[in-house]
Amino acid sequence: MTREQIRASVVGYAGTSDAAFERTFERDKDLLRELGVPIVTVEGAHATETGYRIDMDAYALEPLELSPAQLAVLGVAAELWQDRMLRDDTARALTKLRAAGGPAPDTEGAAVAALAPRVREAGDAYGPLLDATTSRRAVTFDYRAASTGELTRRTVEPWRVVARGGGWYVIGRDRSRDAARAFRLSRIAGRVRAVGPENAFPVPADLDVDDLLGTSRVAVPAVVAVVPERAAALRAHARVVTPAEAVELGAPAQLPERLVGREILAVDADDPDALAGEIVGYGDAVVVLAPPQVRAAVVAMLDAAADLPDKAQHATEDHHG
Repeated sequence: MTREQIRASVVGYAGTSDAAFERTFERDKDLLRELGVPIVTVEGAHATETGYRIDMDAYALEPLELSPAQLAVLGVAAELWQDRMLRDDTARALTKLRAAGGPAPDTEGAAVAALAPRVREAGDAYGPLLDATTSRRAVTFDYRAASTGELTRRTVEPWRVVARGGGWYVIGRDRSRDAARAFRLSRIAGRVRAVGPENAFPVPADLDVDDLLGTSRVAVPAVVAVVPERAAALRAHARVVTPAEAVELGAPAQLPERLVGREILAVDADDPDALAGEIVGYGDAVVVLAPPQVRAAVVAMLDAAADLPDKAQHATEDHHG
């Protein structure tokens, strides 16, 4: 395709000035080449007829022979990308790889698939944060504290978006604290907005994601009061504790009257927010007794859910104006 054909057919090029088109076109060519796409320049009979094509021989994937275990590993990896923004792309890619791989999954592949981690959907914050890490542009968002539920505005230079322990985190420099921080995406409230220019900051060459996440996630033994014969899935990773054990874990010595007769369970978890999200789904059948950060996370989620009807009403009123 010639430069003019590309300009007329690619969304975002048409309607721009010549200078703006040239800048954007050169930037996009460089980006594609950095991603490994072999773009070849083809000179026409006239100087104004320069064209561009992709060298398919260099770009095409060589024939694959994947074992059932290898296909299973790819399937496990694809399960991490179930966010609605990427679900369709990963499903298509996995279908093509399975078609190329040949044999059906065997017992070895099934064993690998059984090890698949559980990662919650990243949510609306994922897309803007991923874009910002690519463009190296700062972002601002409201962030809910795990211990108190209080919202504070944060301005962050995002370096990486990663999945750990069943949840998603953005790693970056918190400008207000002038320090590296890890922020859990599920605690971001409202929209993530990009601010300032692109290429505004470098990513540290010695960035240690595991170290940052290790200091941001602390194992939390939670104590909950559960209605008998309810919350079966929660019970699967919990244990019944005595009143004395519950008090040692931070629960009150005297239960409120409405909770008398419930079973007291201890739940091991390294992610207070993920546990809170599970508990909220049981409604009043499960009440958190300890620790404060899990209880605060549950209350914050319930408050946010209670606000939804009001927000919908305001949106309707604004629409009809």
